[in-house]
Amino acid sequence: MKERILSYRKRIDTLLSEKSPDTDWNLVLEEHLVQIGFFQHERLIHLLVTLAFALFTLGGILAVFLTGELCAIVLTVLFLVLLIPYIRHYYLLENEVQKMYAQYDYILQLCKRSKNVRKDNA
Repeated sequence: MKERILSYRKRIDTLLSEKSPDTDWNLVLEEHLVQIGFFQHERLIHLLVTLAFALFTLGGILAVFLTGELCAIVLTVLFLVLLIPYIRHYYLLENEVQKMYAQYDYILQLCKRSKNVRKDNA
């Protein structure tokens, strides 16, 4: 997913920097909205998974303090080891989707300048 979102955003950045007169910005805008929707869904799922692992980690920490058993310590460490990559991935998704929102705004401006913006996109 990381490669997909980064390559897609860079492709749109390239398209926006070139501003080719042959580009149908309405089609780009429609495709961009679909891609934003996909990545927003991915972001939501990863938020839920990250929150679940954070709660599991906190529960493990609580179990360590209450019982002090070795298995509780091992389980807590495993949850923590998994939580860190989930946080990093969610951070990436959040930041990239925010950048895609800015791209959307810019594409919408290009559509309005060309006076070809469709009413369902405005």
